[in-house]
Amino acid sequence: MKLNVLKLSHLVPLRTRPRTHEGSAAAVLTPEQALRRTVLACMLWEDEFYEEGVSIAQRMRELVPQVSAATVASLAVEARTAFKLRHAPLLLVREMARHATHRGLVAVTLAQVVQRADELAEFVTIYWAEGRVPLSAQVKKGLAAAFCPFDEYALAKYDRAGTVRLRDVLFLCHAKPMDASQAALWKRLIAGELTTPDTWEVALSSGGDKRAHWERLLAERKLGALALLRNLRNMQAAGVDESAIESALDTMRTDRVLPFRFLAAARHAPRLEEALERAMFRSLQDAPRLPGHTVVLVDVSGSMVAPLSRRSEMLRTDAACGLAVLLRELAEKVSVYTFSNGLQSVPPRRGFALRDAIERSQPHAGTQLGAALRGIQGRYDRIVVITDEQSADRVNAPHGRGYMINVASAKHGVGYGAWSHMDGFSEAVLDYMRLVEST
Repeated sequence: MKLNVLKLSHLVPLRTRPRTHEGSAAAVLTPEQALRRTVLACMLWEDEFYEEGVSIAQRMRELVPQVSAATVASLAVEARTAFKLRHAPLLLVREMARHATHRGLVAVTLAQVVQRADELAEFVTIYWAEGRVPLSAQVKKGLAAAFCPFDEYALAKYDRAGTVRLRDVLFLCHAKPMDASQAALWKRLIAGELTTPDTWEVALSSGGDKRAHWERLLAERKLGALALLRNLRNMQAAGVDESAIESALDTMRTDRVLPFRFLAAARHAPRLEEALERAMFRSLQDAPRLPGHTVVLVDVSGSMVAPLSRRSEMLRTDAACGLAVLLRELAEKVSVYTFSNGLQSVPPRRGFALRDAIERSQPHAGTQLGAALRGIQGRYDRIVVITDEQSADRVNAPHGRGYMINVASAKHGVGYGAWSHMDGFSEAVLDYMRLVEST
């Protein structure tokens, strides 16, 4: 991550400053800062509380040529690897391909951004969103490089029917196989003769007893962590033995799963909360701690109680609570507050109990962030605000070290200047804090 410090905004009169959606004077951003806040919490083309997904995507398009090619490329890779976003990075690379100033980095960036086989076809679909046009030489080169690492399992798993198939991408990019084995694999892909992978999607679509399918997949450890968490409700609906599900949760890899995933899963499978909480704590046990006293201020205004996407079961408050849970575990001493129309101290809870205390702390109403900051008394080493930044009142500089974590893609924000500003809701925000405080 990079420290976003705004040095000139204090020179712009308040009456001419941009405004948040709730009416407060917002910071004047550089194109790079604007692009970061648009991208790093963006579920591409999904409407947010304040803005439509189409307008957010259009802002990304307009900002790309205003930011250096190297910076856009780095942001695309960061969005995919550190923030686990899939479609926003693809759009960034597509926009890079439009501009002569950026095309030289398209191939190497695309090869790093494509990490799942289906993203090859999704990128071409995005490239052709406004009509079929020839792929640029850099795009072909990047797709060819991205194609080579995928084995038969990966290709078969993601060779889905759609406007663009994987074999179409192979024809378009003219990738060269590394050896005879890969040449034979690609011939089977073209002929539609890949070995069918044993995935949960294939098993469930084949018909038969769903309970038996789920129990076999659990017993054979064929479900990845995210697939397991996302399908808990489906397993319960099929009558799967809960002891088998709990066993899978107790043994699954958790090193790449953020707390908000567990919180969202528990929202729809409450009977499994105990096992989910054990898995969540296991995911945090080896992380380094932040020293000193940390104050965490969580936005629970009405705009935060909205899904991350149309098909998502996760709310933006899940992301905020997940970060609060993360900080509660990884900081030496923590005080948690919420704010909406008022400021509310949250009891010293951990895990899911902290989530519950945050959600029940006060009604989901306005966004009085400035007043909440003024209401926090006492000394602390750092204050961390988790919010969509759409404050209705003026936000002043923090008293001491302050971090503003923005969990939405709204155009304007207030957490710049004296604030260390971060966008998105991955564990990367904690890495960034450690980096800032070690220098």
